Amino acid sequence: MTTQSQANDSVFSSLPLSKGLLTNLTTLGYKQMTPIQAKTLPLMLEGKDVIGQGKTGSGKTAAFGLALLHKLQVQRFRVQSVVLCPTRELADQVALEIRKLARAIHNIKVLTLCGGTPFGPQIGSLEHGAHIIVGTPGRVEEHVFKGTLRLDDVNMLVLDEADRMLEMGFQAALDNIIGRIPTKRQTLLFSATYPEKIAKISENIMNSPTLIEVKGSENNTNISQHFYKVENDVHRLEALQLLLLDCQACSSVVFCNTKKETQEVADSLAAEGFSVVALHGDLEQRDREQTLLRFANKSAAILVATDVAARGLDIEAVDLVINYHIARDSEVHVHRVGRTGRAGNLGKALSLFSDKESYKLALLEDYLEKVIKAEQLPDDSVRQSPPLQAQMATIQIDGGKKQKLRPGDILGALTGDKGIQGKLVGKINVFDNKAYVAVDKTVLNAALKKLSKGKMKGRNFKVRHLGSTGR
Repeated sequence: MTTQSQANDSVFSSLPLSKGLLTNLTTLGYKQMTPIQAKTLPLMLEGKDVIGQGKTGSGKTAAFGLALLHKLQVQRFRVQSVVLCPTRELADQVALEIRKLARAIHNIKVLTLCGGTPFGPQIGSLEHGAHIIVGTPGRVEEHVFKGTLRLDDVNMLVLDEADRMLEMGFQAALDNIIGRIPTKRQTLLFSATYPEKIAKISENIMNSPTLIEVKGSENNTNISQHFYKVENDVHRLEALQLLLLDCQACSSVVFCNTKKETQEVADSLAAEGFSVVALHGDLEQRDREQTLLRFANKSAAILVATDVAARGLDIEAVDLVINYHIARDSEVHVHRVGRTGRAGNLGKALSLFSDKESYKLALLEDYLEKVIKAEQLPDDSVRQSPPLQAQMATIQIDGGKKQKLRPGDILGALTGDKGIQGKLVGKINVFDNKAYVAVDKTVLNAALKKLSKGKMKGRNFKVRHLGSTGR
């Protein structure tokens, strides 16, 4: 294996991409490549196997997305590229990014295959054909075994967040899928960390790969980190509340190490009046989707999550990250902290630890190459300030793409004929049979009335307000 360390500050126009791809990149505002893009794209466009090590938000999705679109032959209506991701949320984000990058190329079909959704409709979509499959290992493996997905024409394989796929027990599924893909292919592997298991799998499935590493320090210079010592679990929860009251951040992510603890912390914060939602693997898929959506559209101020559930989470402008416990792995700590301070914004990361976690703290000191000193927690006077509430509320509409509903229809119904002001309408998300719109809390009742009594596409739709706390 070779290692390339020297980055360059190239612009996308310096790459041998098609005119359509370059024009679309300009339209999207993509000019300067991120470090991982500048290091990996030239190699990937040459057809080389690449291992890219970098955290979420480094631009890796656009990097491998451009590489597979560059290689794709649209006229060959066969599955030519497979992208495997650990979670449905990440797969959806990856598919969305690829579709965005492919806007200038007509008739490209990107299909997502993930668990938690009905199997039948996916078979129907596969029968109509696709160029690119983005999915989770378990569901892709199921389609391969049942013969509904053929991989004979695949010439590019991408393993995204490979470390998490192995952590989640997908090794056997990966082996089964890769075993059905022609050996004469290009393989790209992206991972936030580079444990021994990743090195081993790369030896077995890749051809003389180049390892590209983007250090976390390249991206975390605008994040201030603070550490606080707690005595026990009761004190830990009190400390969390004090920090949240003191910071009054519009958007906070609290990381817990277990699913059980995640729900318990969220329930405790909700009981104290905080605007909070929980995200972990025990939730039903629908609840997970709604939780992510409500946090992203600012209908909840705090997201309490496990690392696996939050993997691939790409939320704009997270103001504050709190580690309820120090992460089990130092690289995971850096990955968590990297959720804040995106796109040049200043970020803040706070970590709680007890004497029992001193060994993890020592490892983290070595990793960060700095001495960690505990700071004083805010005093009880901050309790005079009420918990910061979310600015927005989410309305669910029982209709979506299959009912020909578009974001413009929803916006028009809200703002037309003495409606609410457009500036009070937030994000609008339209799915197959459901749609969600965020509105300022001050106009929630007026918005519900406009949508329930007004017509969209010539008909009435049922609407309801998604609750502010809980599961």
